[in-house]
Amino acid sequence: MEKEYPNDVYKECLRNHAASLGSYATDGCGEFTLDDTSLSTLQCSACGCHRNFHRKVTYCSSTSVDRIDYGDEGGSRGICPTEERDRGGKKRFRTKFTAEQKEKMLGFAEKLGWKLQRRKEEDEVERFCRGIGVSRQVFKVWMHNHKNSSAASSTCNVSSLTTP
Repeated sequence: MEKEYPNDVYKECLRNHAASLGSYATDGCGEFTLDDTSLSTLQCSACGCHRNFHRKVTYCSSTSVDRIDYGDEGGSRGICPTEERDRGGKKRFRTKFTAEQKEKMLGFAEKLGWKLQRRKEEDEVERFCRGIGVSRQVFKVWMHNHKNSSAASSTCNVSSLTTP
């Protein structure tokens, strides 16, 4: 059964009764009222719709937040807006490389043949990564992102040298 949150209130019904006609029409139900005759279902006694069709308002720490809850897809059920913003709105950190780091990584990746072999060069790769100040994972992702572009540029240079 779904966990109930005492700070949740269900407001007007948002069910589109004219969806099959390609239009939009709601029934005008102002607030979800639990049907007392059947305790096992969550039907509204005013409009007959399920509670999920009603707009959910979450109250937390004396402020109200209007949001429609679409289930656990977003993973934000019962979270205050500030916590939700911190968790979901935070931008992912992007690694910035210096020109010297890029040069060294390019040279080392070409030396490795654009593949990280786990057994043979593990210590050498770790030593290289410590030397330029990036983690092995960051270097692996950089190699994956740049292997096609640098391979194409190196073949262009070779073909331009071989043509008369």
